[in-house]
Amino acid sequence: MKRLNFINPILSPICGRTNNHRAGIMGILALPLVISVLKPHTATRLLPSHSLLHRHRHFATTLSAATTPSSPHSPSPSLSRHSSSYSSSSSHSNTRSINSSTLTFQQAIQRLQEYWASVGCSIMQCSNTEVGAGTMNPLTYLRVLGPEPWNVAYVEPSIRPDDSRYGENPNRLQRHTQFQVILKPDPGNSQDLFIRSLSALGIDVTAHDIRFVEDNWESPVLGAWGLGWEIWMDGMEITQFTYFQQAGSLQLSPVSVEITYGLERILMLLQGVDHFKKIKYSDGITYGELFLENEKEMSAYYLEHASVDHVQKHFDFFEEEARSLLSSGLAIPAYDQLLKTSHAFNILDSRGFVGVTERARYFGRMRSLARQCAQLWLKTREMLDFPLGFISEPDHFVLPKEVLEAACEKVHDHSRAFVLEIGTEEMPPQDVVDASKQLKDLLLQLLERQRLNHGEVQAFGTPRRLVVAVENLCTKQAEKEVEVRGPPVSKAFDHEGNPTKAIEGFSRRYSVPLDLVYRKVDGKTEYVYARIKESSRHALEVLSEDLPATIAKISFPKTMRWNSQVMFSRPIRWILALHGDVVVPFMFAGVTSGNLSFGLRNTSSAVIQVESAESYSVSIKNVGINVSVEDRKKIIFEQSNALAESVNGQILIPKGLLDEVVNLVEAPFPVLGKFKETFLDLPKDLLTMVMQKHQKYFAVCDANGQLLPYFVAVANGAIDETTVRKGNEAVLSLSS
Repeated sequence: MKRLNFINPILSPICGRTNNHRAGIMGILALPLVISVLKPHTATRLLPSHSLLHRHRHFATTLSAATTPSSPHSPSPSLSRHSSSYSSSSSHSNTRSINSSTLTFQQAIQRLQEYWASVGCSIMQCSNTEVGAGTMNPLTYLRVLGPEPWNVAYVEPSIRPDDSRYGENPNRLQRHTQFQVILKPDPGNSQDLFIRSLSALGIDVTAHDIRFVEDNWESPVLGAWGLGWEIWMDGMEITQFTYFQQAGSLQLSPVSVEITYGLERILMLLQGVDHFKKIKYSDGITYGELFLENEKEMSAYYLEHASVDHVQKHFDFFEEEARSLLSSGLAIPAYDQLLKTSHAFNILDSRGFVGVTERARYFGRMRSLARQCAQLWLKTREMLDFPLGFISEPDHFVLPKEVLEAACEKVHDHSRAFVLEIGTEEMPPQDVVDASKQLKDLLLQLLERQRLNHGEVQAFGTPRRLVVAVENLCTKQAEKEVEVRGPPVSKAFDHEGNPTKAIEGFSRRYSVPLDLVYRKVDGKTEYVYARIKESSRHALEVLSEDLPATIAKISFPKTMRWNSQVMFSRPIRWILALHGDVVVPFMFAGVTSGNLSFGLRNTSSAVIQVESAESYSVSIKNVGINVSVEDRKKIIFEQSNALAESVNGQILIPKGLLDEVVNLVEAPFPVLGKFKETFLDLPKDLLTMVMQKHQKYFAVCDANGQLLPYFVAVANGAIDETTVRKGNEAVLSLSS
């Protein structure tokens, strides 16, 4: 997402999400520091049993349908055992560094490497050719292709000529540092793994407001796209998180998870400094002392001295070389040349020598190379018989018959409430609204179609759950008498009026005596008919069969895959389905329904056991989650107004902002913040755009409509108000 950079760092790109920045491509494959975790150990090339990320994936995809689903926030037992030892060292590190601001840039890299290695990633090296983002390193772009497992982490200096500022801008650099993580396949708890990595950096995740905010990525140049989020900490974007869906114009299977940390951004936040040059790189050395001169000289080169004529020739030469290498079957060096064409293009772009028409032509040339490199790489790996092994789709998506039979034995003899909760990773705000309504409508259709009498039906939604609740749902289908048509009369009786085998078969099929069969004209033909009663089935049996198809019918503007060919807005991590106190058993997208729900990530009540459908609402409220959109909206509006009134102001809420904010949180916690009064000298529209569009803040004005130096940010859940206020204020103040 391209952002402006005139007020605060949240308006500038940190992780290369713009197409031209991520269009830089990459160099030769780097050697891993830890490679044994990915090497096959048997002739059958099964995934290595000691790789914890792989073990977690295998565990997650082989649960029996009767097994209670584990927490989406918790790793498998094998991962837990390994992580516990890391947690001890992490706790020790936190004891030595109580104030996270003392964490140096160097230590941050070391801790991230140690953490991701501890959960099964190989620590790799950066590209040796300029890349615009860690995504362009072949360790990401090429390795997400194909069926081989791949779990890596590496530091990537990302070169962006267009971000050259001679070291004067506090948060925009021509070379910034990303920490890149690729998890292939998705281990099922990748968000939780990321949250733990913040703890490894000494960040108290229970105090900060950590949010996953929709941010989808695509690169037409690379034929690549994915869905995911910006990750905010107290209003500051610190990381990008993406589920890759396509690369090199090829659909990816399995899907890979990309986590990209913006290290300068994070360290400025942790150290509380207002300029990248003030970051403490290591003991006694600042970032500016090491790299400020680099920024000055490289900015001068990119913006003033780079010869446009020479760079254009370089682009042509690199393109020609790449095509020659492709014809020789050498994907890796060809890709390295493609990376160089991308950097040459970025230099031309920074000099302002790329117009609209030229841009389209350059993009087309690079897209062609990227597609050919991807295809050749995949062909090469296939010829090698995929030496790192295969990841196949899980085959446990069918509910065992005995599970349903066991549940039917617990069926009630009177109507009970029913609740269905689909637990997901954070959905976009509009998806919450649309999907909640669809789920209600689809369930009503199911109940009517299956003759299941019921009371009131309500739908609810939050970023992480879609809920539909039904009052007084019957336990069995209502009886129904239907008319069924048999054979024509001419074939049902012979010339003497005696019944033929045709009508006898019709009679046996529906268990109807011949004397109850009657005649009726349909069109120009007379047929025999009979009235029969359809058998009544248990509601639990009907719901178990029909709910998977019902959920699959929910549509979204953009959908993604994560562990199968099932498409949804974001990954489904749990399903709660209760009729009274009986679990309605079924499977969807590899998830088995149960009686467990999940709370806020930063609380001790992460796992919620719901005893019955009737107690669902109370159980969820007890852990601080409000599933009602209208209730959340009322809380946000009233509390935000009260905060504004405390400084003799009132909040400005443009059309649509409240509706968006209400579906970014499950447990709204409005916080009043203040910014420097000097910002009020800026145009009002400019300042409100920054607060409202980019930060989702409510601006505060006086009775005359003049802006006051305050804003209201809506945090999520149990947070430390002082910490969150300070962080959100820093977002607007870093570049003052």
